[in-house]
Amino acid sequence: MKYIFLPIFIIFASLAGSAQDVIRQQPCHSPAIQRQADSLKAIYQKDGFEVIREASMAMESDYEMPVILPLQQGTWYQFVFIGEYTSKLYEVRMYDWNEKQVVYKQKRWGDVDGNIIEFSYIPQFTEYHMFKPLQTNKKIKGNLCGYVMFLKKVRK
Repeated sequence: MKYIFLPIFIIFASLAGSAQDVIRQQPCHSPAIQRQADSLKAIYQKDGFEVIREASMAMESDYEMPVILPLQQGTWYQFVFIGEYTSKLYEVRMYDWNEKQVVYKQKRWGDVDGNIIEFSYIPQFTEYHMFKPLQTNKKIKGNLCGYVMFLKKVRK
C-alpha cells in the first residue's frame, strides 16, 4: 500500500505545480520602436556604454512587465524603455532588493520623446533590482509592443 502512495503523491504534486499561471515575456516586432532603439544604442555606445540586456516584449495596457536585473555597486547604468507611440501614458518604476522604490519616471503622449523613458542609476549595493515598465493605451488593450534596454558604462 505504501508503494502505491508515493507515485500517486508525485503525480498530484506535479499537476498542482504545472497548473499555476505563469506570465512569460513574449517578443514583439515594431519597426518604429526598433529604429528608435538602434539610434539610442549608437548614441550611448559613443558615450562609452555597452548593452548588457535588451528585449522587445508584448505588453497589455495598464499592466506592468517586471524585469529583474543583477546590478553591481558603484557601476553606472543607463535604462531605457520605449513604448508604443499611440499610448497615452508611459511609466517606469525601479525597486531594489528590499522592494524600496528607487526610481519613478512618467511621460505622457505629446511630450518630447514621449514614448521613451531613459534614466541613469548607480546602485549603492550589489543586488538584484526590479524594473517595471507600464504603458496605457485606450485603443489597444493587449499586444502592445514595448522595448527595454539596459546599458553599462565601460569607458569614459
